Amino acid sequence: MRFHHSQALRDKADAVLAALEVTPDDTRHGAAVADLVADLTEAGMDYYFLKALRRAQVGMIAEQSARLAMAGAVKLVSTVSRKYIVRMDQAQLLQVAAHMRDLSR
Repeated sequence: MRFHHSQALRDKADAVLAALEVTPDDTRHGAAVADLVADLTEAGMDYYFLKALRRAQVGMIAEQSARLAMAGAVKLVSTVSRKYIVRMDQAQLLQVAAHMRDLSR
C-alpha cells in the first residue's frame, strides 16, 4: 500500500534523493534523508489513521487525542530512524534512496 502526500513533499523527496545521488560523499545527506523520513512518516500517519478518523467523524476530542498519540509515535520513530540514518555511509544512504525511489513508482 502507498499513500498520497502533498506535491511539496514529493518535490522535497525528489530534491533530497537527487542531491544524494549526484554528490553521495556530501556528509549533510544523512541529516536530510532523516528529515525526509520524518516528514514522510508524519504524512503517512496522517493519511492512514487521522484522515480515516476525520472521515468517520469520530468527534473533535477523539480526533485530537488520536492526533496527540500519532505525534508521539512519529517523534519516537523519527528519533530512532535518525540515529541510524545519520550514521550510514554513502553506499548505505544510496540503498535507502533506491528503496525510496522504488516506493514512489
